[in-house]
Amino acid sequence: MKREEMGIEFIKNIIPHRFPFLMIDKIVEIDKEKEYVKAIKNVTINEPFFVGHFPDYPIMPGVLIIEAMAQAAAVGMKVIFPEYKEKLFVLAGIDKVKFRQPVYPGDTLIIEAQGFKKKGYIIKTKATAKVGEKVVAEAEITAGIINKEKKDE
Repeated sequence: MKREEMGIEFIKNIIPHRFPFLMIDKIVEIDKEKEYVKAIKNVTINEPFFVGHFPDYPIMPGVLIIEAMAQAAAVGMKVIFPEYKEKLFVLAGIDKVKFRQPVYPGDTLIIEAQGFKKKGYIIKTKATAKVGEKVVAEAEITAGIINKEKKDE
Protein backbone atom coordinates (compact mmCIF):
# COMPACT_ATOMS: atom_id res chain seq x y z
CA MET A 1 0.00 0.00 0.00
CA LYS A 2 1.34 3.40 -0.98
CA ARG A 3 0.20 6.69 0.60
CA GLU A 4 1.05 10.03 -0.93
CA GLU A 5 1.15 13.74 0.09
CA MET A 6 0.43 13.96 3.79
CA GLY A 7 0.65 17.47 5.22
CA ILE A 8 1.48 19.05 8.54
CA GLU A 9 -1.75 18.02 10.29
CA PHE A 10 -1.12 14.39 9.33
CA ILE A 11 2.42 14.66 10.74
CA LYS A 12 1.20 16.28 13.99
CA ASN A 13 -1.22 13.37 14.45
CA ILE A 14 1.66 10.90 14.22
CA ILE A 15 4.60 12.46 16.13
CA PRO A 16 4.51 14.74 19.20
CA HIS A 17 6.93 17.43 17.94
CA ARG A 18 5.69 21.01 17.62
CA PHE A 19 7.08 24.39 16.55
CA PRO A 20 9.88 25.32 16.82
CA PHE A 21 11.10 21.72 16.91
CA LEU A 22 8.92 20.16 14.22
CA MET A 23 11.50 19.70 11.47
CA ILE A 24 9.45 18.28 8.58
CA ASP A 25 6.73 20.00 6.56
CA LYS A 26 5.10 17.17 4.66
CA ILE A 27 5.33 13.52 3.82
CA VAL A 28 5.55 12.97 0.10
CA GLU A 29 5.30 9.19 0.14
CA ILE A 30 5.06 6.20 2.46
CA ASP A 31 5.30 2.70 1.01
CA LYS A 32 4.53 0.02 3.60
CA GLU A 33 5.66 -2.85 1.40
CA LYS A 34 9.05 -1.28 0.64
CA GLU A 35 9.31 0.15 4.19
CA TYR A 36 10.06 3.55 2.68
CA VAL A 37 9.23 7.13 3.61
CA LYS A 38 9.99 10.39 1.81
CA ALA A 39 9.53 13.76 3.51
CA ILE A 40 10.14 17.44 2.78
CA LYS A 41 11.62 20.17 4.97
CA ASN A 42 11.49 23.66 3.50
CA VAL A 43 14.41 25.56 4.99
CA THR A 44 13.58 29.26 5.43
CA ILE A 45 15.54 32.22 6.77
CA ASN A 46 12.82 32.57 9.44
CA GLU A 47 14.03 29.42 11.24
CA PRO A 48 14.94 30.37 14.84
CA PHE A 49 18.35 28.66 14.66
CA PHE A 50 19.58 31.00 11.90
CA VAL A 51 19.75 33.86 14.42
CA GLY A 52 22.87 32.29 15.87
CA HIS A 53 24.03 29.74 13.25
CA PHE A 54 25.54 31.81 11.72
CA PRO A 55 24.31 35.42 11.43
CA ASP A 56 26.67 36.32 8.58
CA TYR A 57 26.63 32.89 6.90
CA PRO A 58 23.40 31.06 7.73
CA ILE A 59 23.60 27.27 7.41
CA MET A 60 21.28 24.67 8.92
CA PRO A 61 22.95 22.92 11.87
CA GLY A 62 23.89 19.33 11.13
CA VAL A 63 22.22 18.08 14.29
CA LEU A 64 18.92 19.55 13.07
CA ILE A 65 19.30 17.85 9.70
CA ILE A 66 19.69 14.59 11.64
CA GLU A 67 16.62 15.49 13.72
CA ALA A 68 14.59 16.10 10.54
CA MET A 69 15.74 12.71 9.25
CA ALA A 70 14.75 11.05 12.55
CA GLN A 71 11.31 12.71 12.52
CA ALA A 72 10.65 11.60 8.95
CA ALA A 73 11.71 8.07 9.88
CA ALA A 74 9.43 8.16 12.95
CA VAL A 75 6.40 9.08 10.85
CA GLY A 76 7.17 6.33 8.38
CA MET A 77 7.78 3.79 11.10
CA LYS A 78 4.50 4.53 12.86
CA VAL A 79 2.55 4.17 9.61
CA ILE A 80 4.42 1.07 8.47
CA PHE A 81 4.08 -0.54 11.92
CA PRO A 82 0.70 0.66 13.24
CA GLU A 83 1.21 -1.26 16.50
CA TYR A 84 3.72 1.49 17.40
CA LYS A 85 1.44 4.44 16.60
CA GLU A 86 0.77 5.28 20.26
CA LYS A 87 4.33 4.62 21.45
CA LEU A 88 6.84 7.35 22.21
CA PHE A 89 10.13 6.85 20.42
CA VAL A 90 13.28 8.80 21.17
CA LEU A 91 16.57 9.00 19.36
CA ALA A 92 18.75 6.23 20.78
CA GLY A 93 21.71 6.41 18.43
CA ILE A 94 23.14 7.65 15.18
CA ASP A 95 25.87 5.84 13.30
CA LYS A 96 27.80 6.31 10.10
CA VAL A 97 26.84 9.99 9.93
CA LYS A 98 28.23 11.96 7.03
CA PHE A 99 27.56 15.58 6.15
CA ARG A 100 28.36 16.16 2.49
CA GLN A 101 27.48 19.84 1.98
CA PRO A 102 25.83 22.75 3.83
CA VAL A 103 22.09 23.41 3.77
CA TYR A 104 21.09 27.06 3.27
CA PRO A 105 17.93 29.14 3.66
CA GLY A 106 15.80 28.58 0.57
CA ASP A 107 16.84 24.93 0.19
CA THR A 108 14.31 22.13 0.19
CA LEU A 109 15.51 19.08 2.07
CA ILE A 110 14.26 15.82 0.64
CA ILE A 111 14.51 13.17 3.35
CA GLU A 112 14.27 9.46 2.68
CA ALA A 113 14.37 6.53 5.10
CA GLN A 114 14.13 2.90 4.12
CA GLY A 115 14.48 -0.54 5.64
CA PHE A 116 13.22 -0.55 9.22
CA LYS A 117 14.74 -3.30 11.38
CA LYS A 118 12.90 -4.12 14.62
CA LYS A 119 14.38 -5.82 17.67
CA GLY A 120 12.42 -5.55 20.89
CA TYR A 121 12.04 -1.89 21.78
CA ILE A 122 14.56 -0.74 19.18
CA ILE A 123 14.08 0.16 15.50
CA LYS A 124 16.90 1.04 13.10
CA THR A 125 16.77 2.60 9.65
CA LYS A 126 19.04 4.22 7.08
CA ALA A 127 18.22 7.79 6.13
CA THR A 128 19.48 10.33 3.63
CA ALA A 129 18.83 14.04 3.16
CA LYS A 130 19.19 15.63 -0.26
CA VAL A 131 18.93 19.06 -1.81
CA GLY A 132 17.89 18.37 -5.37
CA GLU A 133 19.81 15.27 -6.38
CA LYS A 134 22.80 15.99 -4.12
CA VAL A 135 23.08 14.03 -0.87
CA VAL A 136 23.78 16.51 1.92
CA ALA A 137 23.65 14.07 4.86
CA GLU A 138 23.24 10.40 5.60
CA ALA A 139 23.04 8.31 8.76
CA GLU A 140 21.90 5.10 10.34
CA ILE A 141 19.31 6.08 12.94
CA THR A 142 18.30 4.05 16.00
CA ALA A 143 15.12 4.83 17.92
CA GLY A 144 13.93 3.32 21.17
CA ILE A 145 10.53 3.16 22.86
CA ILE A 146 10.29 4.84 26.25
CA ASN A 147 7.54 4.71 28.82
CA LYS A 148 5.23 7.74 28.47
CA GLU A 149 4.64 7.93 32.23
CA LYS A 150 6.31 10.93 33.79
CA LYS A 151 9.19 10.24 36.09
CA ASP A 152 8.54 11.03 39.75
CA GLU A 153 10.65 13.87 41.04
